[in-house]
Amino acid sequence: MSKMRAIDAAVLVMRREGVDTAFGIPGAAINPLYSALKKVGGIDHVLARHVEGASHMAEGYTRANPGNIGVCIGTSGPAGTDMVTGLYSASADSIPILCITGQAPRARLHKEDFQAVDITSIVKPVTKWATTVLEPGQVPYAFQKAFYEMRTGRPGPVLIDLPFDVQMAEIEFDIDAYEPLAVNKPSATRVQAEKALALLNDAERPLLVAGGGIINADASDKLVEFAELTGVPVIPTLMGWGTIPDDHAQMVGMVGLQTSHRYGNATLLKSDLVFGIGNRWANRHTGSVDVYTEGRKFVHVDIEPTQIGRVFTPDLGIVSDAGKALDVFLEVAREWKAAGKLKDRAAWLEDCQQRKASLQRKTHFDNVPVKPQRVYEEMNQVFGKDTCYVSTIGLSQIAGAQFLHVYKPRHWINCGQAGPLGWTIPAALGVVKADPKRKVVALSGDYDFQFMIEELAVGAQFNLPYVHVLVNNAYLGLIRQAQRGFDMDYCVQLAFENINSTDAATYGVDHVAVVEGLGCKAIRVFEPAEIAPALLKAQKMAEEFRVPVVVEVILERVTNISMGTEINAVNEFEDLALVGNDAPTAISMLD
Repeated sequence: MSKMRAIDAAVLVMRREGVDTAFGIPGAAINPLYSALKKVGGIDHVLARHVEGASHMAEGYTRANPGNIGVCIGTSGPAGTDMVTGLYSASADSIPILCITGQAPRARLHKEDFQAVDITSIVKPVTKWATTVLEPGQVPYAFQKAFYEMRTGRPGPVLIDLPFDVQMAEIEFDIDAYEPLAVNKPSATRVQAEKALALLNDAERPLLVAGGGIINADASDKLVEFAELTGVPVIPTLMGWGTIPDDHAQMVGMVGLQTSHRYGNATLLKSDLVFGIGNRWANRHTGSVDVYTEGRKFVHVDIEPTQIGRVFTPDLGIVSDAGKALDVFLEVAREWKAAGKLKDRAAWLEDCQQRKASLQRKTHFDNVPVKPQRVYEEMNQVFGKDTCYVSTIGLSQIAGAQFLHVYKPRHWINCGQAGPLGWTIPAALGVVKADPKRKVVALSGDYDFQFMIEELAVGAQFNLPYVHVLVNNAYLGLIRQAQRGFDMDYCVQLAFENINSTDAATYGVDHVAVVEGLGCKAIRVFEPAEIAPALLKAQKMAEEFRVPVVVEVILERVTNISMGTEINAVNEFEDLALVGNDAPTAISMLD
């Protein structure tokens, strides 16, 4: 046995559990952990500018690669409360991150000590598990439990709160005798798979809905194999986008009120069975349950038992990890295929493909100021199939999902359920830190960009290059569009006459000046023809200077992006594509 500080044991445990990177900000109550990071070594540290930023970096880091767990560190008091948004985002999308906070010494926890707050109670609703460790000997085992909780069942974030004296106390601990706890994930049975395949086989117009659970399980290849084996078309959710490549013949669009395709919604409404794997039936995907479910049966596979039946009761529910379920589904499907029992889906798939080729929105606008649709068209032309997009919320994200293309899992990184403004920059930095060779392109509206713009300095300091497309309409665009129902345009204008700016003075904040002041590079464009050259130049600058490079496109002030309150009643505010040249970068377009 070895005698060491409890906090040294914690760092040794993190290393044994696979942690090699942490994001955070030191402070008095967490300085023992920083001393352990320095003493023990083996864990790289990225200094954030805001603790919320560190939590989003940790989430981006986790989402980038299978098995990653991002770590966020902060001191006592406001550091923990600053993490709440990051914990909520991770919890809502089933993303494991480990948040560690310092705390006042145990004897002063109830004595109005400076920056002493009951952070465990505060974060319990947005964590899978949270604890304040009160005994030094429990520290390494609290970390062991944290990794077990993050990995087992439905993934999610945890928080460990460490009083200063607990960190500093000496304990007996032998890291050589330490082993991570075995992870438990439920699996579908043979009987369940046969019942699911029977329902699939009985349907005339079935669809597979591929959710984020497939990505969490690293099972996208299995999903594609299952789809190809059965011939059933696939609808990815926003969190499952990339499970099947956009140009795959069986990818037939996304469904929803906002981040959806005309052809995806139309196809869902034609279906008679929906087979959901690793999805949550979130309301931005379904709209009202009555419209979504009318005339069709449902199979729902989810790792979390209480998720099944939460939104509506399926005809068949299966509690299983998405990957393990697909293993059993594939086993049965292969047998039935060999026996000639699987139905031929060629006619139904052709029907879906016809919709994909004809129900397109127009992107090719030559307007000045630029219409946002044209920005995504240019991005499609410049950025290749290996591009990884990072985005949060707003009209920019909604339009991005409608017009961009994703070809690989973990190449659409988006905080789906929580959607906190400011998430994009730090999350993109976390992705780049996790995979420095990845071609990362972030997408923001101007308000999201301004929320945590200070984190660009982290990209400059730690050489985390990526391209950031900033679509600037000087508006809270999504909220402005939502205000149309109230007949108002109130408190959502971001424009002002900037006395220090020149070419974009009436749009308010001079993003180029701010970005350059933070040590990064920026390009501003005003016309459609300027966009592609700027994007190409930005890629080269990111490689040369090893910092984030922002391409700001000055948009028209008001554009209403397609959306509605039901999947059968999406409002199309702009022109639709009638010929191929209207949407030249669409995956499929009939002339």
